[in-house]
Amino acid sequence: MKSVVIKLKRYDGQKTWWQEYKVEVPSEKISVLDLLVKIREEQDPTLAVRYSCRMAICGSCGMVINGVPRLACQTLLSELKSGHITVEPIWNHRVIKDLVVDLEPDFEKVKKVKPYIIRDVKEIYETDKEFGQKPEELEKYYNFAYCIQCGLCMAACPILATNEKFLGPMALNAAYRWSADSRDKGWEERKLIIDTDDGIWPCHIAYTCSAVCPRGVDPGFSIQLLKVSILKRSKKPTYAK
Repeated sequence: MKSVVIKLKRYDGQKTWWQEYKVEVPSEKISVLDLLVKIREEQDPTLAVRYSCRMAICGSCGMVINGVPRLACQTLLSELKSGHITVEPIWNHRVIKDLVVDLEPDFEKVKKVKPYIIRDVKEIYETDKEFGQKPEELEKYYNFAYCIQCGLCMAACPILATNEKFLGPMALNAAYRWSADSRDKGWEERKLIIDTDDGIWPCHIAYTCSAVCPRGVDPGFSIQLLKVSILKRSKKPTYAK
């Protein structure tokens, strides 16, 4: 049985402090989330942690682990290669309690870019027409559709650290994903939202968002594709491998 020291950044609504826990672990193959649940169940029931699927699909257990935004369920102790671990809530978000942050502003930004297929209403509801798609058309956006909206890209973004009005990589990736869909006709509407001072232009291509994405989505690249499309005045977002 191995001992691990984990240092957590706590917040109770009034004050912030760091608290250390020593935990006995049976194997280094367990995740940081397993460790946090063990602390809450065996040592400190007041610790607030958000999680659900434990499979890197729901995106709810995002936090900063040893200085890097990660999903706690996806981060194994063996990957950290250290007997000392620090965990804090993800950056650029309001902390609700301990490791739980408010993700609602992120979701509101995604809503602004209209994350759905836009077509004429009559075309959808008054005909029996199907909107098919070729494999090469799907290829233009399918990797960007893997986003699970965990907020890690927003936490890693240096622009959001100083400008909370910036739409951010999560929302802008959604703007590209839906606009690049061959079935969508909403590009002109979304351009009015993203071609602004708080849209794509504040991004200075740090690519920290792409570096921390647990699904390999590469939102930094999707933002650059949006920029190119606007500068070229394209009718649809351009794509280049």
